[in-house]
Amino acid sequence: MADKLPTEVDLELLTSLESGEVVTQMSLSRRIGVSIGLVNALLKRAIRKGYVKAKAAPYKRYAYYLTPSGFSEKSRLLADYLDISLRFFRDAREQYADGFRRLDAAGLRRVILAGAGELAEIAILAARDGAIEVVAVLDGGTNRSRVAGVPVVRTLQEAPAFDAVVVTDSRTPQATYDRLKGQVDFNRIVTPPLLHVSLSAVPNAAEEDLDTPVTDGDRKDPGALRAPAMEG
Repeated sequence: MADKLPTEVDLELLTSLESGEVVTQMSLSRRIGVSIGLVNALLKRAIRKGYVKAKAAPYKRYAYYLTPSGFSEKSRLLADYLDISLRFFRDAREQYADGFRRLDAAGLRRVILAGAGELAEIAILAARDGAIEVVAVLDGGTNRSRVAGVPVVRTLQEAPAFDAVVVTDSRTPQATYDRLKGQVDFNRIVTPPLLHVSLSAVPNAAEEDLDTPVTDGDRKDPGALRAPAMEG
């Protein structure tokens, strides 16, 4: 999730070239959001496979055209990308819903999401199916003030009272989890399996007593219960 899928990058390249306009590899790099080196490699592959033709233009630039095979390949990639996207959405929503069900069973219903990207929106949708209340989205690097109607905070100190933090940062989930461990009891931080966050540095939360109270630094909450792990 941290990077674009190969199918998505190929699709964006062909979409950017279908107008036949004169472009530079630098402009393609900015448009697609990948390195110039990767753009160069993708263009060479597309030309080699017969999807794209290049015509020299002034100032060492090129006009790129999609061939009939290129338009067919774009249609195929679009179908594949939509299928992958839908499967990812369903899987992510179910993983967050499963985690929220476990939190609900433990009496932990006020949740903060760590990360304001697409996963946060999916998690908010999943939370609406049950008793979980997403009280804030934590993200110090976004300019957004709300995500799907939920207020964004830059630090935990700005956040309202909460029972658990759920990681929704798809770009640097491990770093986000590690930072949170310094601020929140690790048993109150949960992650979906799809993020592949390593919990090896901490005890297995599944082995802890769910009735044991926990504290969170300056935010003491003797009634809070330990959050069950989402892994497994």
